[in-house]
Amino acid sequence: MCPIKGQFMAQKIWLNGKLVNPKDAKITVFDHGLLYGDGVFEGIRVYSGTVFELDAHITRLYESAKAIRLRISVSQARLARAVRETVKVNRVKDGYVRLVVTRGVGTLGLNPLVCKKSSIVIIAGSIQLYPKVLYERGMKVTSATTVRNHPLAIPPQVKSLNYLNNILAKIEALDSNVSEAVMYNHEGYVAEATGDNVFIVKKGVIYTPPDEAGALGGITRSIVIKLAQKENLQVVEKNLTRFDLYVSDEFFLTGTAAEVIGIVEIDGRTIGKGRPGPITSLLRRRFFEYAHGKEK
Repeated sequence: MCPIKGQFMAQKIWLNGKLVNPKDAKITVFDHGLLYGDGVFEGIRVYSGTVFELDAHITRLYESAKAIRLRISVSQARLARAVRETVKVNRVKDGYVRLVVTRGVGTLGLNPLVCKKSSIVIIAGSIQLYPKVLYERGMKVTSATTVRNHPLAIPPQVKSLNYLNNILAKIEALDSNVSEAVMYNHEGYVAEATGDNVFIVKKGVIYTPPDEAGALGGITRSIVIKLAQKENLQVVEKNLTRFDLYVSDEFFLTGTAAEVIGIVEIDGRTIGKGRPGPITSLLRRRFFEYAHGKEK
C-alpha cells in the first residue's frame, strides 16, 4: 500500500546480504518480481525501537513463499537478524519495514524455474497511512465493484507482490473521495478492505470475515481478536454481507500500517452515531498499549 504521508527516508537498504545506499539499491529489469509481480512481501511496524511481531511476520512470509514454490535463499533466523540490523542502522524508533522477496533474475518468459536465486530487499523508514484526524473522527469508505480474487486463482493467505486486484479497488475509493474500499468475494460476502481486515460490532458482539472469505490472515487482526477476548468481548468469525455492514453499530479496520481505525460511513450510510464507537475506541487504546509494551 502507498502511504499518504511519511514516505521512506531510509539511509541504508538491505539488498541481498549487504547494506547499501538508496542510490545503489538496484535490481535488474529481468527480475521476475518486476516483470511479473512474482514474489512475496511483509509490511512490519517498529514501536519504540522494537520490530513488532517479527517472528509472526517472518513465518507468514515463508509460508507465502512456500505456497508459490519460491525458495528464499536465507534462513528465517538470518532474515530476522537482517530486519533488526536494518532497523538499527537506520535508527528507526517508530516506523515501518518493507520486506520484499522476489523470485529473482529470470528471462522474459514466464518459466519461474530459470530463476536460480531469490532477491531480498529490506527498507526501514517512517510511515503514516492515514491522517491523525481520521483516527479521531473516523473514516468513510465505499464498496468496491472490483471483486476479490477467487481463492482458487490466488490464495488470499499469500501476501504476494501482485496487488493489482487491491489497487483497482483502491482507485475506486479515491474516485469516490474516500480513503478505503471494502472488497467482496465472488459470492458477495465481505472479504477485506484494500489493505486492511474488516470488523463490525452488533449488539456488543464483534464479527469479522473468516480467512476463507478472501481475506489475508492479518497479524494485527489476530492481536486485536486476542485483546478483545481479554476484555471479555465475544468475537465471531462469519461471512458478512453488505447489509451487515450497513446496519452495524460499529465498524473498524485493522492492519499493520492502519493499526485500528474506526469507520463512520459506508456508501453514504452512517455507522452508529457517526463517530468511532466505544468498542472500537477501547480496542484502539488496548492495541496501542500492547504495541508499546504498556499492556495492563
